[in-house]
Amino acid sequence: MYCQFYGLKERPFNVTSDPAFFYSSKKHEEALSHLFYGAAQRKGIIVITGEIGTGKTTLCRFFLEQLQKNVKTALILNPYFSDLQLLEAIMKDFGIKSAAKTRLAFIWEFNKFLLNEAEGGNNVILIIDESQNLKPRQLEQIRLLSNLETEKDKLIQIVLVGQPELNRRLDLYELRQLQQRIMVRYHISPLDSQEIKEYIRHRLNVAGSGESIKFTDEALELISNFSGGTPRLINIICDRALLAGFVAEARTIDADILKKCLKELENYFTPRP
Repeated sequence: MYCQFYGLKERPFNVTSDPAFFYSSKKHEEALSHLFYGAAQRKGIIVITGEIGTGKTTLCRFFLEQLQKNVKTALILNPYFSDLQLLEAIMKDFGIKSAAKTRLAFIWEFNKFLLNEAEGGNNVILIIDESQNLKPRQLEQIRLLSNLETEKDKLIQIVLVGQPELNRRLDLYELRQLQQRIMVRYHISPLDSQEIKEYIRHRLNVAGSGESIKFTDEALELISNFSGGTPRLINIICDRALLAGFVAEARTIDADILKKCLKELENYFTPRP
């Protein structure tokens, strides 16, 4: 609705996980470095955590886009499956077929796939998003997958991505064998006030705004206080602000526009302390 008014080629503050809008904050850059290091060194299991809306899925999609062609990948976005269904979903995402639908058959075919990829000089990476929802039994199954290896290297790198509850789940006594196989961990924290300004400017530029839209310092401070530096909340606020600016025919988003938007959003979100 407002894109034509502002001269935008697309909406800059969609809440979808579009890697084209990936903003490389210090925290996200460090998380990305951990992913590349873990994958290149074949570290086995990597754990990336962050609060809701901190850009974990976008980070994963951006990471996958940067990998070379000799890296085979699978991304499981929703692990709400039974143990066997999770294995089957992983197989399908890697393009592996199995005539029998049993755990033994899946593991056998999966191991054969990994050995073939290793012989071809390829690396294999599995990313499971929303991993805080995995049950201990499923996490134990993932540990067994991580055991697939040659004498020198792991055959698969597994990335578990989730909210902070994932760490509490992994600390369970019954998962102590899995804990010992986690070689890389990183927690993504919210953006600081300067990064929030850069984040907004970055998304506007990607959407083609040039200098057609400006947020005043007072408006940016309100966004910072309300969002607490969470990218998803920033997107929701800024999208609403651009709509309000369009209605008011304003190309500068000031504090008055922001206050009206935040008053509406307070019915749905609790402001950050």
